Amino acid sequence: MKRAPSAPVPAAVRALLRRWRAQRPLRAGSLLITIFGDAIAPRGAAVTLGSLIRLAAPFGLTERLVRTSVARLARHGWLAARRSGRRSEYRLTRGGAERFAEATRRIYGQSPEAWDGRWTLLVMPPRSASRRGHSSEDLRWLGFGRLDPSLYAHPGCTPGEARRWLRNLPGAADGLLLEGRSADLAADRRLVSYGWDLEDLGRRYRHFVAAFAPVESALRAGAALPAGTAFVVRTLLIHEYRKIHLQDPLLPPPLLPRGWVGSAAYELCRRLYARVFAPAEGYLSATARRLHRPAPLGKLRRVCPLRGIGAHRAPLHPFDAGRSGPTAAPALSAPAKLSRR
Repeated sequence: MKRAPSAPVPAAVRALLRRWRAQRPLRAGSLLITIFGDAIAPRGAAVTLGSLIRLAAPFGLTERLVRTSVARLARHGWLAARRSGRRSEYRLTRGGAERFAEATRRIYGQSPEAWDGRWTLLVMPPRSASRRGHSSEDLRWLGFGRLDPSLYAHPGCTPGEARRWLRNLPGAADGLLLEGRSADLAADRRLVSYGWDLEDLGRRYRHFVAAFAPVESALRAGAALPAGTAFVVRTLLIHEYRKIHLQDPLLPPPLLPRGWVGSAAYELCRRLYARVFAPAEGYLSATARRLHRPAPLGKLRRVCPLRGIGAHRAPLHPFDAGRSGPTAAPALSAPAKLSRR
């Protein structure tokens, strides 16, 4: 019996894949962590190496590159291996699973619709330039804006929350925390211009919209999407969005520019993810295996996790490994840090 021919891949999806494959260097470990975070973690957080190779193949990752990247992730504490004869299975370590859980809370948690006008200020003690630079990067990930080399501001946390975050951040625990208000909203927005580069962030969101809006338009026009292609779209959607999200300080709406493009990017991501979610899950059920059984479908993933999130929410997703490679899991009192690459 002949198999029915599969539907052609829409041109917009082919363009996405061309752009991804043209990247140099092609960051295989980064994409594999996205696949683990979005697809494998909800299915028991484990998958055979052979399944992972098949899942990565449409993105242009060779078997050798997948094997090398998985070994590197295991060395850095993200994954642990289990063998049965010549076959192997990789699962998230406890530290890796904790990082994903923290990232998920950041993704799907509610952003405040209002703001009470309060700022938490952090005054850092003098230290060497190298240590200050390291702390600055960590603080930016936590949502702090850098006003000068020793002064940081955050509009969305209390001093108590900040103190818990900083407790396990190297070089930051001895910082001085203050709380204050400015004279008016115009002054608050000027403060934002000092501490955050929203122009660059907006540019990156516009590029995201330009890349994925044609895919949504093609689907609305009736283009058929094979299950494997739906998985590719879903993975690239989350992979590209989380890189921007990790740079987004998630400022309260009153501090954002009018018509902030991040909101449009979030809504596009939410709609497109919901559209490809079910067929991508079907592809995963047919492709992702454990050593002795199929990878189970997690109860929380029987429905699209992005469906129903309010339009007011600022942008959404991460999943990747450390700055120049995966790092050990940070303490859970601060949000888990994942790469911006």
